[in-house]
Amino acid sequence: MWLWLQTVLVPLVRLYLCGAKVLLYQMFNRSFTLPALPKQNGRVAIVTGGTRGMGFETARHLASLGMHVIIAEFVFMDLTSLKSVRQFVQTFTDRGLPLHVLVNNAGTMLVPEGQTEDGFEFHFGLNYLGHFLLTNLLLDLLKRSGRLGCCSRIVNTSSATHYAGVLDMDDLNKRLCYSSHGAYSQSKLALVLFTYYLQEQLTAGGFPLTVNAVDPGMVDTALYNNLWSLAQALKKPVAKILFRTPAEGASTAIYTAAASEMEGVGGCYLYNGQKTQSLDVSYNSELQAKLWKKSCELVGLQES
Repeated sequence: MWLWLQTVLVPLVRLYLCGAKVLLYQMFNRSFTLPALPKQNGRVAIVTGGTRGMGFETARHLASLGMHVIIAEFVFMDLTSLKSVRQFVQTFTDRGLPLHVLVNNAGTMLVPEGQTEDGFEFHFGLNYLGHFLLTNLLLDLLKRSGRLGCCSRIVNTSSATHYAGVLDMDDLNKRLCYSSHGAYSQSKLALVLFTYYLQEQLTAGGFPLTVNAVDPGMVDTALYNNLWSLAQALKKPVAKILFRTPAEGASTAIYTAAASEMEGVGGCYLYNGQKTQSLDVSYNSELQAKLWKKSCELVGLQES
């Protein structure tokens, strides 16, 4: 009973409290309005999860600025398969294109217990590990494509639910006692830790590449299709009034990927267009390093 309370009920309560805080904020604060953004002619971007929702809005807006945008699903990639991620990167690099922007947007939320093709818990595998591998395989190209004064950029889509996240290094795959709420919030916390650790490496190496995490707020997308029936029913009237539209939710990612104000700026967590403090533990450099090392082991990468 105690284990169930600790690993199932507590993450559920924490996640919904986070959601309530976000809705309260959105009730009294307007959505971030994008400023005029510079043209992006000649720059190339990859957006994951770009066929619908916020990913589609991000890809559409970047393309309208003149960027050549590759939506990862159209050049087929399944983030729940490490083999598929590697094949996508090979296909992309074979085209000989540069890469200036990588938006790691794809995600899933509150799905029933399940595993990816490689045996990872589904949220951790899709939301975090797939993007971790994709980013690392494209890292050299991103470094080469950037230059001083015109850096390449990585944008990781996290969530306010990371504030409810607990990273269990001994049970990252939630096999001891599964909670979809705990698994989802853990995957979003992992993305923030990954963001900060990678930026430290990039800064130390003097590379023209930045990485930031963004929080879109509560957005009316298909992510909420996995809510319980009662929660779905309660969500619908609330969403119409308080949730952001996909275009509004995408605005901070678009800003981070293209705004002049973000040139050379990395290692930040942005919400509603503003740099914001993330969960205290996300700044723990020892935990960042442990997660990085473990992630390299899980996806079969040599630790850099």
